[in-house]
Amino acid sequence: MRLLISAGEASGEMYGAGLIEALRRRVPELECFGVGGEAMRAAGCDTVVDARALSVVGITEIVSRLPGIYREFRRLVRAADERKPDAAIVLDSPAFNFKVARAMHDRGVPVIYYVCPQLWAWREGRVRRFHQWIRKALVIFPFEEKWYRDRGVDAEYVGHPLADAPPPSGSREEFAARYRLDPAKQWIALLPGSRKKEVAMNLPALAAGAGRVQGDFEFVVPAASTLERSWLDGKLRSTGLKLTVVEGAAAALRHVRAAVVASGTATVEAALAGTPMVVVYRVSALTWALGHHLVKVPFVAMPNLIAGEQVVPELIQSDFTPERVAAKLGEILAEGPAREKMKGALAGVRARLRPAGETGTAADRAAEAVWRALQAPK
Repeated sequence: MRLLISAGEASGEMYGAGLIEALRRRVPELECFGVGGEAMRAAGCDTVVDARALSVVGITEIVSRLPGIYREFRRLVRAADERKPDAAIVLDSPAFNFKVARAMHDRGVPVIYYVCPQLWAWREGRVRRFHQWIRKALVIFPFEEKWYRDRGVDAEYVGHPLADAPPPSGSREEFAARYRLDPAKQWIALLPGSRKKEVAMNLPALAAGAGRVQGDFEFVVPAASTLERSWLDGKLRSTGLKLTVVEGAAAALRHVRAAVVASGTATVEAALAGTPMVVVYRVSALTWALGHHLVKVPFVAMPNLIAGEQVVPELIQSDFTPERVAAKLGEILAEGPAREKMKGALAGVRARLRPAGETGTAADRAAEAVWRALQAPK
């Protein structure tokens, strides 16, 4: 079996790697090529397009990068024409992957969407593209299955891949020694995003807010795999705050006292770690003006959407200021009712990230669903 797999972001390519490994347990001779990064390459995927080339966010940001994105799209399509995949699996990144889905559908290649776009939040009309080009939708949040099915899409909830990750190994003391942190101090994690534009928009206010928090803290910044380290180091130095870069979010979130997290996959990682958090987000003024009125959900933070209520504070756009970051952080750093209430609510979120009564991992369930979809009559 030969598959095209397209994952355009750090989280998507990590899930893509897990899916490849689960599929290969079923089909040892599996061949994969497509869009991804280091994790997918390690899983044996020939990444003809590097995911970092597609790492953009926001309406205006995408427009400025269109020539390069189309160039990478054409490279992927040429590879598909040469290798003739048996199926295509696209993950997240709808701005790019809807184009991939259409191109593959037009070539008679069945398409499965794993980690579906959040159409329930905005631009619901794009669901018709699922009817046109997508054979099966594999969703990772519990409320998504009904939403898609109610709109005529063959959707299946497989659980969130991050819920299956084993706890990071190593003690807090070992983590401190590795990154030269003071184990006697409390640590705060800052997660400004996995894309350059996100980091540029979010990091200054994140760092300024963290610097206003009363107390003697150290600050860690988990580095996303999609960011060039030299670029990130330059951005961190520009804040004037001592920030220690660490590898990966899971271990950092396990050991820190609290976190400030840009809305996205990292909020799920923080919820799974049980780490009290403040969720922030900012896009360009033009992107906000063009898009915010299209959003149809009451929250932006995934833990709040999963819980159906606000369990973590959200500071979005004009509300995202250093003063408010510091104030909200202060509320959850100290022992007390606010911190305990949040930790209890996050435990409830964690429980919802696996299908009730199901065995195996999300990747295993997704691989099984892929196999069934490809064996079913067209």
